[in-house]
Amino acid sequence: MSGASADLVAALAALEQEAEQAIRSALGRDALQRLRTEYLGRKAGRLTAILKELPSLLPDARREVGARANAVKTALEALLGEDEAAAAAADRAARSADLTMPARPVWRGAKHPVTLVIDRINRIFGELGFTRSIGPEAETDWHNFYALNFPKDHPALDAHDTLYLGDGVVLRTHTSPLQVRVLQGYPPPIRVLATGMCYRKDPFDASHAPAFLQVEGLAVDEGITFVDLKATLTRFARELFGTATKVRFRPSFFPFTEPSAEMDVECQICRGKGCSTCKHTGWAEMLGCGMVDPAVLENVGLDAERYTGWAFGMGPGRMAQQIYGIPDLRMQYENDVRFLSQFTDMA
Repeated sequence: MSGASADLVAALAALEQEAEQAIRSALGRDALQRLRTEYLGRKAGRLTAILKELPSLLPDARREVGARANAVKTALEALLGEDEAAAAAADRAARSADLTMPARPVWRGAKHPVTLVIDRINRIFGELGFTRSIGPEAETDWHNFYALNFPKDHPALDAHDTLYLGDGVVLRTHTSPLQVRVLQGYPPPIRVLATGMCYRKDPFDASHAPAFLQVEGLAVDEGITFVDLKATLTRFARELFGTATKVRFRPSFFPFTEPSAEMDVECQICRGKGCSTCKHTGWAEMLGCGMVDPAVLENVGLDAERYTGWAFGMGPGRMAQQIYGIPDLRMQYENDVRFLSQFTDMA
């Protein structure tokens, strides 16, 4: 190969590389058309300028350089054709778009309604002198049941009610084990509030879930009475739902409190008239409570003759139903953006 033909072959290789980069970087049909004219134009194209040098070459060199030039032209035309087809399709799609349609709404983040309720509960009890505590979700059966005065034949210990992780270890069925851990770790006086996940083999329906948040409260000191319990929880309910909220206490039973009670508030969804959420009673169950059983105090090494206390447990999910008028508990678990976006501006 002569020096002139070698120079032309090198020029063709450089031209092909440069043109490929330019074509791949081009945006839109107009830019691609300019590149077609610049590189492949019949009169002033850069490939045409190289081809004008062919008559000066010997026949063998002319055939070799001509074949190389045709290969470069074919490759660039194919690349331009692909990109022009893609650009044309994009133009057709843009022309078919309805520019009069409103823009898609931008979703704004928000706290979950249960989180909003927990924040309010923490604030109210914080003003009443309660501190916050946490504990493990995987508990020993002693903390979850036996220290809380559950007999060994209690139905709650059955495998069809409780999720067992192994020998003597369960997923806690309530936050009450925190009562035991706090009383073991700190001397009275005690006022603590604990929030955490609990697990039971419950059906997933409009008012039950197998995994749910619970808020636990405990107060232990000398001379605490049931009157203190009722006054505190009534104050809490009226801070949460409004000062005119009706509250009632019904006798109940829990192994770890004696006496025990259920606290109801007037259904906030139907305002006491009766609806499916309150089972047409006009009342919504809010929490269970009672005086700490002396056996529980003795199990953690406290003198039950000297100290008394009371405790309560509540489901913030059910409270969220009442506060925000949510008819079905399952809506809190589905993460439907249309539902959650309603709480964007709430605090």
